[in-house]
Amino acid sequence: MTRSDIRPSLGLRPVINVSGTMTALGASIVGPEAIAAMTAILPEFVEIDDLQKKASAVIARLCGAEAGFVTASCSAGITLAIAGAMTGADLAAVERLPDTTGLKNEVVVMMGHMVGYGAPVDQAIRLAGAKVVPVGQATNARAYQLEGAINDRTAAALYVVSHHTVQYGLMPLDEFAAVCHARGVPVIVDAASEYDLKGFLAAGADIALYSSHKFLGGPTGGIVAGARDLVRATFVQNSGIGRGMKVGKESILGTIAALEAWETRDHAGIRARERAALELWQARFASHPGVTATIIPDPTNNPLDRLQLSLDPEEARITAWDLADQLARGAPPIIVRDHEVEHGHFFLDPCNLHPGEEHVVADRIDAELETARKRNEATAGSLLERRNRRTASLAKWPG
Repeated sequence: MTRSDIRPSLGLRPVINVSGTMTALGASIVGPEAIAAMTAILPEFVEIDDLQKKASAVIARLCGAEAGFVTASCSAGITLAIAGAMTGADLAAVERLPDTTGLKNEVVVMMGHMVGYGAPVDQAIRLAGAKVVPVGQATNARAYQLEGAINDRTAAALYVVSHHTVQYGLMPLDEFAAVCHARGVPVIVDAASEYDLKGFLAAGADIALYSSHKFLGGPTGGIVAGARDLVRATFVQNSGIGRGMKVGKESILGTIAALEAWETRDHAGIRARERAALELWQARFASHPGVTATIIPDPTNNPLDRLQLSLDPEEARITAWDLADQLARGAPPIIVRDHEVEHGHFFLDPCNLHPGEEHVVADRIDAELETARKRNEATAGSLLERRNRRTASLAKWPG
């Protein structure tokens, strides 16, 4: 069946996303079950707290939790869970935030987890009125350092699971949680883009946070799952700082539908289609001089792979970042996963492809590489200017 595309009628570029589940690109393709549920609830009135109770039961079952609810995003979940750890269910304290006078208000987090995901992780902590207490160094965090950072003002600990974080030299979750629990400190895990819906709570997290709009294929939202009392303390923040992070009936029901669809999704079939795209790309690019195409597993152990495309500018006649830009500017625009592009490579992620788009991507990259090889010298734009492009565009928005 031909897929209709609303983007041209809105004057928007019809981009092909091989970057992954990126918020800046709309995160993911929403599944039909979620679309149907959202469409059905939009014309109706519901009592939101009762709908959240329905969500709690589904989240508890799927995540191995005692309770759960849906909020605006995983980032909102970080702020609200930390707020809940500070206030408990004290509604007067909830209304006073971000004034934390008289409350435990420090949050420990490993330095290597203080990354940017579109905004700084530490800002999500500070939005609740909490004080960030870094643990260790960017590439080194040990149990004794965590123990030394915890004191009688410590309200919570945050643990971030992401490809953005340092992937070595830091404590695994089970060790991190054991140290915190020995001192009575609850552990909140940011697992925004993770497949494993049960493993983080099983490994010691008191709260696990997920994005409903990434691998789940739901609407924009954040899933809060965990211990009943702490989830309740997080939920009641909707009467305080959470008001500005509220979620609509359509996102709550859409998330419920996406979670239920996750139980019956053909995960093996999806992996097979993604693998076929990766192998197609690897075969197509193998003959290009100066180009190395390698299938790489996900760094946080999600059950998926990506294609790393590495370029030798002298042979390929183009840098990795210039090729990424050419692809983004062309027709159709193709957005690659370029957060490591200064190392001479970018990634192709097949998880958000519509049928047939893997061939469009292959054809575009083939054509750009062939064009580059015809040049007498390598195209090498300024990496510094490229890094500053986003800042410059924000300064001019909306144009």
